[in-house]
Amino acid sequence: MKKVSVVIPAFNEQASIGDTLRAIRERFFCDELIVVDDGSQDETAHIASKWADRVIRASRNQGKGAAVQLGWKCASGDVVMLLDGDLRDSAAEAAHLLTPVLQDVCDMAVAVLPPPQVKAGLGLAKGLAHHGIRMLTGFEAKAPLSGQRAIRRELLDRLGSQDKGFGLEVGLTVDALRAGYRVAEVPVFFSHRETKNDWAGFSHRGKEFVAISRTLCWKWWEGQAWKRKS
Repeated sequence: MKKVSVVIPAFNEQASIGDTLRAIRERFFCDELIVVDDGSQDETAHIASKWADRVIRASRNQGKGAAVQLGWKCASGDVVMLLDGDLRDSAAEAAHLLTPVLQDVCDMAVAVLPPPQVKAGLGLAKGLAHHGIRMLTGFEAKAPLSGQRAIRRELLDRLGSQDKGFGLEVGLTVDALRAGYRVAEVPVFFSHRETKNDWAGFSHRGKEFVAISRTLCWKWWEGQAWKRKS
């Protein structure tokens, strides 16, 4: 039986981290539950310590990508599941994401969430990620920015370091496909906090767009360098 580790990056998630971890503990089996507190200024780490096997505390906020990578490097599972801290009760649906990897249907399973209840933003970040992944790999991603993923340990070890910010997911998808691994998108009824059409929402999506652009440029450059060596 393969050992499963769950890694959850969290930044100021005191309102939802407890419900998320409780749902995992009570309704979904995993061998190891790790929370990476990415420099939170609230009670995230304290609440997480009641449920997680390990809480890793960063002294300052380094970015989602950095937190996720810190967590998976400390994980011991044969399969590492990446989940967001704001899934609350829906985190119990994680079994649907894990099954394809355990059954060797794919090496990386990416959750496709239900459509948002209220449309926010212009879809620029998601569109950029979708077209960038297609341009670099030919893969038509339905959920290019989904942070909910189940990944074989071997794949993570081979891919190495990724973007420290919001470009993580795009980088993982591109690198996995280029290395010949199987990526599958799986509908899962996760639900999490949705960004709004306010300053915080526009700021978040702007940071995503910049990080995705940075990651795609870097992956394009890596591809060109590989072609020159070939």
